[in-house]
Amino acid sequence: MKQITQIGATVQEAISLALQQLGKTREQVDVEVLQEGKKGFLGFGARPAEVRVTIKEEQIVVKEVQIQESLVATPAEEVFGEQVQTDDVSEELIQPAEEQLNVDPIQEAKAYIESVAESMGINDLHIKHKTEGKYTTFNLESEKAALLIGKRGQTLNALQQLTQLVLNKSAKSFMLVKIDVEDYRERRRIALEQLAERMADKAVRTGKQVELEPMPSYERKIIHHALTNRLDIETYSEGVEPNRYLVIESTNN
Repeated sequence: MKQITQIGATVQEAISLALQQLGKTREQVDVEVLQEGKKGFLGFGARPAEVRVTIKEEQIVVKEVQIQESLVATPAEEVFGEQVQTDDVSEELIQPAEEQLNVDPIQEAKAYIESVAESMGINDLHIKHKTEGKYTTFNLESEKAALLIGKRGQTLNALQQLTQLVLNKSAKSFMLVKIDVEDYRERRRIALEQLAERMADKAVRTGKQVELEPMPSYERKIIHHALTNRLDIETYSEGVEPNRYLVIESTNN
């Protein structure tokens, strides 16, 4: 019994991708929906759909019986002719998967970013990309950069998450995506490090816990790392995603 697990932006898209990989039609497989896709608002809270697709056993058995009957009742010349016909059918089934492999995942990701930008009224977007190993970085430039970033980078983070999903639909191996807008990520890192020092000083000065606002895991890691060498405080995370937050506490109490 052959089965695969596939993700997609929607359940239907995940099923279609799985059928292409298996070279089967919808009637030849059983589908189990593991997770419904969720778009969220402007990508916030978005999650991919996930399905498990299994080739039906009875389909395989029927084919075996038909082949055996054909070999017994049909002359060799016709058997060979039938074999050629079977190969042609297989090529037709396999072709969509081959076409899928020929799609440039980087260009698909760029097209997706451009479509999102256009829906936000951004028509002057310039995209540059750099790939190193499994990491691909897209640098965006626009007069309306603030729209792409959003409040504390929330829109940018959502766009990054969805672009990674789009890129990995056609990538041959899993890739990690980073999207930056006019060096926002670097400016945000510096701001977080400065915030970390100020809040650590406050925790020591007041002797009370300091709770920061909810932020993505990679931003919490920036603060953790910035305070690693301070022996007068400790940091830890509390809460549940996407509302998980960082706590800074003095060790002098």
